[in-house]
This record gives sequence, structure tokens and C-alpha cells, in this order.
Amino acid sequence: MFPPSLYIDTIVAISTPSGRGGIGIVRLSGPDAWKIAREIFCAKKELQHATAIYGHVTDIKEVRLDEAVATAFTSPRSYTGEDVVELATHGAPVILNALLETAIARGARLAEPGEFTQRAFANGRMDLTQAEAVHDLIAARTLEQVHQASAQLSGSLSRELRQPKETLLRLVALLEAGMDFASGELDDVEVVSPELIRGEILSTLSHLTSLAETFRTGSLLRNGAAIALVGRPNVGKSSLFNRLLQRDRAIVTPIAGTTRDTLEEDISLAGIPIRLVDTAGLRHLDETLEQAPDTVEVIGIERTREALAEADLVIFVHDAREDLNVAERQLLEQLQLRPHLLVANKSDLAADRPSASLSVSALTGENLPALQQELRTKLQSDTALSEVAALTTPRQNEAIRQAIEALELALTANQNALPHEVLLMDLHRARLALDSLTGATTPDDILGRIFSTFCIGK
Repeated sequence: MFPPSLYIDTIVAISTPSGRGGIGIVRLSGPDAWKIAREIFCAKKELQHATAIYGHVTDIKEVRLDEAVATAFTSPRSYTGEDVVELATHGAPVILNALLETAIARGARLAEPGEFTQRAFANGRMDLTQAEAVHDLIAARTLEQVHQASAQLSGSLSRELRQPKETLLRLVALLEAGMDFASGELDDVEVVSPELIRGEILSTLSHLTSLAETFRTGSLLRNGAAIALVGRPNVGKSSLFNRLLQRDRAIVTPIAGTTRDTLEEDISLAGIPIRLVDTAGLRHLDETLEQAPDTVEVIGIERTREALAEADLVIFVHDAREDLNVAERQLLEQLQLRPHLLVANKSDLAADRPSASLSVSALTGENLPALQQELRTKLQSDTALSEVAALTTPRQNEAIRQAIEALELALTANQNALPHEVLLMDLHRARLALDSLTGATTPDDILGRIFSTFCIGK
């Protein structure tokens, strides 16, 4: 049994992207959605739940606008949990805008960004992790992103949280009951043992820690990664850049220092959106800006440093025919604490292959599949994220982190035999953190920030 909708007004918006298309949709949601639709939509049949009806729509002067198909849904069996009507017409902006103005004149209000999904959340049709997945599904650029968002929209993360939340609730109930028993109300009932408390907390901690470990890869799949190619001039960075793009994007010449600025292009690697950055070669790698011969190179060096600092993964390219010089070794040392890959280019010209590097030839494509596989390994975990629940946003990660922190404090309190009142404070903090993840206790300002990122009409 669903509760009644929390909203008393009816909202309307164009739910299809701006521009011309074969079909455009205007969506109404709220208590007067059907009433307003009947004043706009004319057909031989009455509106019926989950049934597409053919007819036509009229403007504010009741002049026929276009043929249309109306699909109506009754509360609570709709996307928002309210009465909903979707009017599909030809996708000319002038038609859709006239239909929108007519609906507003009939009593609807223009929807705010994300307000349809926010109403679905408020009316219990989805939790906050599922609402965030709607945004991710719309914004997806790769099939793997679609799979991940679709899994979360179906409730994979919510289901993953069910067991630790139930364990916490059970432990809280046992402790509170034990406090009542210990107070003398029921002296014949045994107080909860420290061993039982420790076991329940450790079990929950293990579950949440495993979930926390999905954040890096989940976030990477959701937001994409930046990969920067760095190295000295004329080691073949731009040629390798073109090979990975599978098209000639960067200018390549035998002249050292052809690339004077950063070049960026988007590709997909193992379903992860990648921003591939080709950088200007650093002549000595450790040179200062004052040593640069001209203003253009000064800017190029600055941008190379910025790309290096911002990259999620660095491809350090060197010439397979030459040993690493001192400056290159110094930079390689600096990269040890960051994800990086040492690549020896021009392997087709080298007699010996450097043992510490992955040898490739940007000219012939030799070993390019091995390079792509190494990049996948550096960026992606062994488990396909589309098949498991994963944390994808900093908000979700912070909620899990707070829950883990509270449980660790509870574990210490139990070990030190502190009063159960102290344990209960920490356990309640952990429970509230998990509730905030799904939206049960999330403040309104956080909800506002989340839904304001949606497009109008969703």
C-alpha cells in the first residue's frame, strides 16, 4: 500500500531533448494531470491506465495543433507515484512549446530540473541510489556505463545494503533489550555477550569494507579517466596518441617538438570513458620554465605539468633505442606512487627490447593490443562492475566511510567493556549513515543538489 503523494500541484515539462525530432513528449504529473490532459487531448476513447490512445492536441485557443498519442498512468502505478500523462506529438519545438504553454494555462506548473524523479523518490517509488542511477543512465556514454546504471536503478546497491542494515537493527534491538533486562526489569534474561556483539560488528564491517573497495572503479566507470602521454620530444607520443584514437588527430613530423600544446580526445576503453591527452615534450623533463626557449614553449610546459598532475593514469613514453637518462629516471621515480605505465616506443627500430618497459611501435601497431590490455588492467578491477553493486558517487562513498568509522569505534568500545549506551551511540551513527545513502535521512539541501543536476523533464 503506497502512501498518498506529498504534492498538491501538477507539473509539466518537455521530456525529450531540445531540437527537432520525429517524436516529442510533454509529460504531466500530479493530481490534475488527467484533468488537464483531457482539456488538451481529444480522442474517441477515454484515457485508460497504461494504454496508448490516439487522438490530437489543441493549443490554448482550442485550435488543433497536431496528431498525438496519450499514455496515462494512475497513482501509484506510475514513474512518479502520481497520476501521469505523457503526450507524444511530432517533435517540432514550436508544437511542443505551444503544448507546454497550454498545459500551464490550464493549471500546471513548469517542472524544476529533476522534479519528476524527485517526486518518484519522495513518493517511495525509488530510493536515492536509484534516483542517482536515473541521472547516470541518461548521461551514459558507453555500454558499460549503461549496465552499471541499470543495475543500480534495479536496486543492486539497495539490496547490497539490506543485510548490514538488518544486522545493525538486530544488534541495536538486542542491546536496548539487554539494558532493560540489566536494569532489573527482567533479571532472569541474560545480557548480550561481548563475543556476540563483536561477531555482529565484524560481520557488518567486512560487508561494508568490501563495498567501499568498489568505489574507485565504480567512480572511474561513472566519471571516466584522464590518461596523459608524457616524455621527451620526438619519442613518438603523438604517433601513439593517434594509434590509440585510431585516426590522425595530432600532427606528426620527424622534427622534435612538433606538439607545442596539449591535445585531448575522448575514447572508450573496456567500457570506461577515457580523455586521452597528448602533451608537449619536455626537452629535459626536469627543466624550469626559465629554460624554455620561447613563450609558446613556456605555455606548453605549463600545460604538460597540469595534464600530468590531473591524470588518473600516466603513459610515460621513451625511445626504445635509448637508455633512460637521469632526468627520465627521476620522473619515473616520481611516478611510482601513481598509476603509470612505462612504454618503449619505436620498437621496430630497436635491436634490443627494454626489459622494464612495454615495447610498442606506434608506426606499425606492433604490441598495441598488449598496451590496451595493460591500460585496462591499470584502470579496471577483475570483476565486471555491471555484475555487482558498486559505489559510484563521492556521496555514497562518504556515507559508507562514516558507517565504517562508527562501527570501528563501537568495536573498540566493546573491547574496552564500555557501557552499552556508548556502543548504541556508535551503532546508531552507523545506521544513520547507511540510511543517508538510500535517502531515508538525507537533508533537504543534499537532495536539492542531487536533483538540480538532472535535466528538466526527468
